[in-house]
Amino acid sequence: MTLDEALAWREEQRAAGKRVVFTNGCFDVLHAGHVEYLAWARDQGDALIVGLNEDDSVRRIKGPARPIVPFADRAKMLSALRSVDAVVGFGERAPEVLLDKLGPDVHVKSAQYREEELPERDVVLAHGGVIKLAPHVDGVSTTDLIARILKSYGE
Repeated sequence: MTLDEALAWREEQRAAGKRVVFTNGCFDVLHAGHVEYLAWARDQGDALIVGLNEDDSVRRIKGPARPIVPFADRAKMLSALRSVDAVVGFGERAPEVLLDKLGPDVHVKSAQYREEELPERDVVLAHGGVIKLAPHVDGVSTTDLIARILKSYGE
């Protein structure tokens, strides 16, 4: 979705009395850990919107070799998941601007973070939202998956 489409979608959810959950990330090489995380996030409300880092944003966060999968393909894969109701891109490192505009009821992050360290914390709380920390499974990440692929193929 474009930002305008996402805002209209959010208003439709609000008008229907639905509790909107937001999460965000790069979701570069989609894996089972992502699927489990997104399902957990969706269970925190009635509808899930995912803020997806655009390619330049991923490069700033992960380095010049990333993303492996371009934005449009990452968005298609996320949109195909049963747990995901909407996907919207953003170009910043962190989603404060997007969160400020969408004003979700719940913001989900991985428990590998601490709530008080989240740069978006103040924005979420200012809109009356809550932050939920999803269980984190160690050893299941895109970085780990890329390392296993490189090791398997002699890099």
